[in-house]
Amino acid sequence: MERFKVGIIGAGHIARKMAHTLRDMEGVESYAVASRNLENAEGFAREWGFTRAYGSYEELAGDPEVQLIYIATPHSHHFEQAQMCLEKGKPVLCEKAFTANAGQAEALIRLSKEKQVFLTEAIWTRYMPFSETLRELVDGGTIGRVMMLTANIGYPIAEKERIARPELCGGALLDIGVYPINFARMLFGSEITGITSACVKGETGVDLQSSITFVYRNHRMAVLQMTAFCANDRQGVISGDKGYIIVDNINNPQQAIVYSINHEEVARYTCPPQITGFEYQVQASIDAIREGKIETPYMPHTETLHIMQMLDDLREEWGVRYPMD
Repeated sequence: MERFKVGIIGAGHIARKMAHTLRDMEGVESYAVASRNLENAEGFAREWGFTRAYGSYEELAGDPEVQLIYIATPHSHHFEQAQMCLEKGKPVLCEKAFTANAGQAEALIRLSKEKQVFLTEAIWTRYMPFSETLRELVDGGTIGRVMMLTANIGYPIAEKERIARPELCGGALLDIGVYPINFARMLFGSEITGITSACVKGETGVDLQSSITFVYRNHRMAVLQMTAFCANDRQGVISGDKGYIIVDNINNPQQAIVYSINHEEVARYTCPPQITGFEYQVQASIDAIREGKIETPYMPHTETLHIMQMLDDLREEWGVRYPMD
């Protein structure tokens, strides 16, 4: 089988992580990269072994050889670039947060269906095999009746341009807050009956620190915290009446330890070796495209849309607005 040709829009930090992934994957060709600056694209291509470099995103999307395009630009640019790719019939793996708001997400999903072109959100934890291990532990009775979940994430990134600027869809929620939200929805589902939250905003009006609580139909509760001010443990804890599970890093889990109600270690589960963790979303996209599907079961369009609407609702409550809202 011929190697699957992947292109990248953007040449920043997250694009470099994807380039590393593609370079080491079997059956994948690091085919093309596009940047607004041709010199940047050419340097990126040389460093990571890409066949082609383009000085415009339109050129990459118009290349007939490209079979999948990964969008690795700021959130504010996702809608325009994904729309362009879909219009040209190019399958899209779009970095999280998927778009600026639910309206944009709905428009892209509608276009994907109209054109019958693959589209999915690159929230990498959704595609990891270890996420299925966690679901099995939660649903399989390992810690009894599961009732409580906490998840934290934090990095000292408040001064970074992508966080501070509203025109780039800045703030902690869209950048890192999607991880605890997805962690909770992966393990506890979507039957949420109530949401409460509190937020601290920065001088530019974006959210920089927040706490969100989900209450579920079955009386479960998920308490989520995110901050752009400081680092924290990034842990997830799932608690039941027979014990609890500590997940070491909710946005790239490597280990889950099961404890009894007496705080004694019962079992330890480790993530299998991986390239970067990005390979699973790439392979899921390739598999779906080859099967003629326009979405993956790991992150279906409906789930992306539900989460984008939740992000909109939280921002509305906090008074955080973007120019494209």
